[in-house]
Amino acid sequence: MIKGNILNVFTEEIYPVEIEVREGIIRCVKPVKDDFKHFILPGFIDAHLHIESSMLTPSRFAEAVIPHGTTSVIADPHEIANIMGLDGIEYMKNDASSVPLRVFFTAPSCVPATPFETSGAVIGPPEIDELMEKDHIVALGEVMNFPGVLADDPVVMDKIRASKKYKKPIDGHAPLLSGTDLCKYVEAGISTDHECTQEEEVREKRQLGMKVMLREGSSARNLKDLISAGGDFIVSDDKHPEDLLSGHLDETLAKAVDSGLDPIEAVKMVTLNPSDHYNLDVGSLIPGKPADLLLVEDLTNFRVKKVLIEGKLVAADGKPLFDVNPLQLKNTFTLSPKRPSHFELPSSREQELVRVIQVVEGQLITLESEALLPVLKGKIGTDIENDVLKIGVVERYGHNSISNGFVSGFGLKEGAIASSVAHDSHNIIVVGTSSKDMALAVNKISKNKGGLVAVSKGGCISLELPIAGLMSTENVYEVSFQLNALNETVESMGCKLESPFMTLSFMALLVIPKLKISDKGLFDVEKFSFVKVVKEDN
Repeated sequence: MIKGNILNVFTEEIYPVEIEVREGIIRCVKPVKDDFKHFILPGFIDAHLHIESSMLTPSRFAEAVIPHGTTSVIADPHEIANIMGLDGIEYMKNDASSVPLRVFFTAPSCVPATPFETSGAVIGPPEIDELMEKDHIVALGEVMNFPGVLADDPVVMDKIRASKKYKKPIDGHAPLLSGTDLCKYVEAGISTDHECTQEEEVREKRQLGMKVMLREGSSARNLKDLISAGGDFIVSDDKHPEDLLSGHLDETLAKAVDSGLDPIEAVKMVTLNPSDHYNLDVGSLIPGKPADLLLVEDLTNFRVKKVLIEGKLVAADGKPLFDVNPLQLKNTFTLSPKRPSHFELPSSREQELVRVIQVVEGQLITLESEALLPVLKGKIGTDIENDVLKIGVVERYGHNSISNGFVSGFGLKEGAIASSVAHDSHNIIVVGTSSKDMALAVNKISKNKGGLVAVSKGGCISLELPIAGLMSTENVYEVSFQLNALNETVESMGCKLESPFMTLSFMALLVIPKLKISDKGLFDVEKFSFVKVVKEDN
């Protein structure tokens, strides 16, 4: 028998109850006359995230988030799917099945994310249809290719039709889409969006019936800015391991309430609302439902005391109470050693006016600026004093293509940083002050079978991510320790970004405006076309 003050997500009441549980199922919820100091809530549901972004395998991710009250997640595995296709999704499912966390998946709609980059796999309409038949696939993953929807691209539309055939929701991804274009996007049947950055954007999408996800991740944090405009779900999207140490949805709920959101409404955004939308058998505490529930101290800080899944105690006082043994995976990298010359841009002039990717702290959106750079020995140089550095993308799937450009916002005064986490095709992305250091960083990642690297005057340190170049088999504490050491090194190199490697990973995301880079070149997302690094009006 479980006793406490229940938060009823249907009636929005709070009252003392006894919950009878048999064989993992809630049999009865009886109001009682008693005085309890703790609250009983449904287990939290993160309605949109990419487990790979935690740098943890699904089983290690569960070990990290269950103690914070997360009992279910809806994971879009398009990161690993872009590398390994259906085999990658199967790995995620199999590893997740070894732990109590309920991991539901969406079928990745954009593999590859765009035709303007090289990925390791293709998931077309036949594969989407195959996935949609499976019970653990609850929706079509975020449709990032919104230009394809607007242009009635037959492949994109066939994937949407496959989802409709199985009567499963379709997740969206439409930053800054508005007016007639947004209407067509919604008309296609796309029902959610997690990319809002402006209050007017939230209102317009909700007015058209879209469910808006308020996001609070490690790099993109839009909750406080958008909460007054309303929302339907609270999600994390992408969360780094060091941030998971301090909390998951419990921490975000506390932020939401502190920002003025009613606690009951906040709880519904991570329980009943996603459960209803994705047709899950969790998210509320009524007879017949699995006994996935939490005991929390209050509805302000949401400190989790105990977590039960199917009536079994799986975490208490911040500690998991289950064993974890992550599955291994073969090497997924095929590339030749790189030389400094691979990261040079030639020129016959004395100086060049170039396009520069401008980082925006805390946002996935980038801007475009320009810089007049010196040419040294026939190669375009950097301007370290004014924070104009080199950026490159190295293809990892055996074709050995490389593209180079310039970026501002990382602030490095020396060395280079590189990552095999580069959304969404996950080629190797590198930023540096010199071509020599960039080559060293990329070669170290290849040797490690994936990961993050910082090369400085003090040497080279790294975090190995051997699971598809995205995830570690170590626990969240070890991964966080190594990542913090990396971040401290990068800070000593001059970078002031809060999450430098998370920010770096999104410089290759060609579906978020404005200027990004892939292994095929510099890309203007608003024009949806490649642009030259050197400006033509030079």
